[in-house]
Amino acid sequence: MVIPRGDAVALARALIQIDSRNPALAPDSPGEGDCARALATILDEWGFTVDLIEATPGRPNVVARIGPADAPALMLNGHLDVVSVEGMVHEPFAATVRNGSIYGRGSADMKGGIAAMCAAAATSASHRSNRQILIAAVVDEEYESVGTRALVASGIRADAAIITEPTRLAICPAHRGFAWFDIVVNGKAAHGSRYDIGIDAITHAGLLLAELDCLERTRGLGRTHSLLGRGSLHASTIAGGSGISTYPELCTLSVERRTIPGETVEMAIEELTDACARVRAERTDFNASVTLRTAQLPSDVATDAPVVKMLASAMEREGVPVRIEGLSAWTDAALLNEAGIPAVCFGPGDIGLAHSAEEFVPVVEIEQATRVLARVVGEWCNEPGSR
Repeated sequence: MVIPRGDAVALARALIQIDSRNPALAPDSPGEGDCARALATILDEWGFTVDLIEATPGRPNVVARIGPADAPALMLNGHLDVVSVEGMVHEPFAATVRNGSIYGRGSADMKGGIAAMCAAAATSASHRSNRQILIAAVVDEEYESVGTRALVASGIRADAAIITEPTRLAICPAHRGFAWFDIVVNGKAAHGSRYDIGIDAITHAGLLLAELDCLERTRGLGRTHSLLGRGSLHASTIAGGSGISTYPELCTLSVERRTIPGETVEMAIEELTDACARVRAERTDFNASVTLRTAQLPSDVATDAPVVKMLASAMEREGVPVRIEGLSAWTDAALLNEAGIPAVCFGPGDIGLAHSAEEFVPVVEIEQATRVLARVVGEWCNEPGSR
């Protein structure tokens, strides 16, 4: 495909038209390979030095550079994978333009953002620049972030990063982390008539849920974050029992704890085990175990960090209202920050439309994001090149 150099809208439509569903979420999908190869070809035609680096077999990251290889680097990062298309109310990969927006799976999350960052770099950076621009279009953000983990593990570094997740053109220096837990509540199976020996695991799980609800209703009195507010916990799934005439022997709860900067997984575990202990103090036959399934760290960059100031200044000069907000969803920014690369989110589209039955990105937001990022790239590249 031929995409005019720096044409973000054309690039967005071309990428949306390629099925890049994450195979971990949609087993019948082709994965990100076709999309990665198409983007690599376009960036090569636009003058970038491009590598396709497999993060996992058949699923390559696109790593493209422009500018001196040994100079300070600004990373522009985005993910190529999209989620499944079940339940969508429009054709998922047509990239139809209607009412000023591009419709399709991945339009908001986040091929519109990838197109904006690539076009911005193409129009404002060159091999004669003083500094380097690094494009990283990665795989698997929607599942286990294999792409960005591989990127970091390979030793790639940058002085700052902008992830073009859909933020409605707000600068988002912080987002929540999460931890997923399974809680197994043990009872004792018995005939429904034998209250004297049966222990109802489901009722005991209900007692724990009531305790967790009490904890949640008072959470606002504890730790908060200026952009994110408080953390949260909710019960996600529950399963238990074997028959209507039997005391249930087991009840399994799955809960999600969304964490804010300053909260750790260890704190979340302690919170749950303390809640179990409070129930046990009232009901001595209560017995439950807490197991961590997986967790991701929150992300936090100071609102006066250089990368935030760069973006804010560029927005002002382009006439785009400057808003600094917290992002509710988790992103790869947490992994980059953990690796010592200050990373913030800024991009076109609304995260509320991600994974939804109707997904679209406004064309005007792609264009505005491209102009803002082009100004950021231009100013970065014209700075002195030495570290």
